[in-house]
Amino acid sequence: MNKNRQKISLFSGIMLALSSLIGSGWLFGSGEAAKVAGPAATISWILGAVIMMLIAFNYVELGTMFPESGGMSRYAQYSHGPLLGFIAAWANWVSLITLIPIEAVASVQYMSTWPWKWANWTHAYIENGTITTKGLGIVIIFMIIFTLINFWSVKVLTRFTSLISFFKLLVPALVIIVLIWTGFHPENFGHSTSTFMPYGIRSVFEATTVSGIILSYDAFQTVINMGGEMEKPEKNIFKGVVISLSITAVIYVLLQITYIGAINPETIATKGWHGVNFASPFADLALLAGLNWLSILLYVDAFVSPFGTGVTFAATSARTLAAMTKSKHVPSWLGKLERRYLVPRYAMIADLVLATALVYVFRDWSKLATVVSISTFIAYLTGPVTAVALRKMRPEFKRPFKSKHLSWIAPLSFVLTSLVIYWAMWPTTIEVIFVVLIGLPMYLYYDIKYNKVHWKTQLKGSMWIIVYLIFISTMSYVGSVGFGGQDWIKFPLDFVVIIIASIFFYVWAIASRIDGDDLIDAKEVNDEVYVNDKD
Repeated sequence: MNKNRQKISLFSGIMLALSSLIGSGWLFGSGEAAKVAGPAATISWILGAVIMMLIAFNYVELGTMFPESGGMSRYAQYSHGPLLGFIAAWANWVSLITLIPIEAVASVQYMSTWPWKWANWTHAYIENGTITTKGLGIVIIFMIIFTLINFWSVKVLTRFTSLISFFKLLVPALVIIVLIWTGFHPENFGHSTSTFMPYGIRSVFEATTVSGIILSYDAFQTVINMGGEMEKPEKNIFKGVVISLSITAVIYVLLQITYIGAINPETIATKGWHGVNFASPFADLALLAGLNWLSILLYVDAFVSPFGTGVTFAATSARTLAAMTKSKHVPSWLGKLERRYLVPRYAMIADLVLATALVYVFRDWSKLATVVSISTFIAYLTGPVTAVALRKMRPEFKRPFKSKHLSWIAPLSFVLTSLVIYWAMWPTTIEVIFVVLIGLPMYLYYDIKYNKVHWKTQLKGSMWIIVYLIFISTMSYVGSVGFGGQDWIKFPLDFVVIIIASIFFYVWAIASRIDGDDLIDAKEVNDEVYVNDKD
């Protein structure tokens, strides 16, 4: 082990996570969620935070057991073999790599709404909500910068993100205080259940997925994936995840309350919540309130917030791709580390190329956000399954974070993950599942080449998720019309079906665990874990 290797402190880890968590979601999320659910969007943000905290709970145990860079691409393989490991890692990597262009697109989208005469040239970057060819060039330049900041060392990355995170925390806090102080309309929250929740309870669930809420909380995994480079990972992974997610949840809920209360009640009475459509939500509200200085600050932050997130995910996605090479199902050169700084430069370059291809095809923020949300949650299905399966197979493994509550949190988080995938609505579900499965031909090529694990064993460990993906795609099609389905199974019966089926798949998944050679690799990583029995 290289004792001189640069390490990330708890403070830097939290700043790194916050720099990821507070990205384009806060710039667009409040406005999008209010359009879908009205004042009840506040509940959507709370619900999203609870769901993500429960999911993170599983990964904190795994992250402290196996503190390795890009760790989230390895856990499922340890418990269920290489095929499930590849599906989970590929799905997670697709979501991470999509976050690089999504943040660049967010910055360019705000640029295109600059209200000053001298900036008219920026209006050509967006046309009908889609990035134009001119805008695409700026997006690519931003992504190159994201990559270059990561190209030399962890020290450069953490100094950049620690500095930028202070600004990213300051601006939302200032927006909350100033907009509430200058004009807050409590009547916008309604006087009854029907006015608070004008589009019904279904809209609360819908907003959680389609408005970028889940996307906004997803970056907790930054701390997990950087675990191999953190000081005292046995303690700091848990602290970093909990502290960063808690701070973010408070900020996002307060921003949603501020947004709802700052809108002119006459606008709501005339257009309804569906009709409130601001191109740059908080900046437009600041201009309407005569707060030009605040709008300028918000336009600046429209660079800073997505920029910080894009830089961090350029780091996280590269480490995830590099970690995938350990399974020998992607080219080995992608895992090579630069000798001096131990940074996976080849993986970073590959990510940049593929992120460019993604933004060329999907030139819309909301479409990219959907790809991120669903591919992430397909990967998250394996977290609770792996945590419980490893307790059964290797109870002697060192677990710096071991909770008595995993027995109920694991199945609950699995069920909630299924519901989130369903909330994304048809045909989005089947489209993203197709993107996730695109990686299988590469897996088959390398599996035939090395042929390490018999196919019968691989299918035993992964058949449950293959059948699951067929099930959730079918449910998305035949489910209630509110979630894009044919309404053959109406709301809330569709929820009941998914919950019952998810419990069945969870039990099947645990029973599908494989006690194979991958656990030898897991033990080697776990042996490096330090546990202080006095803590």
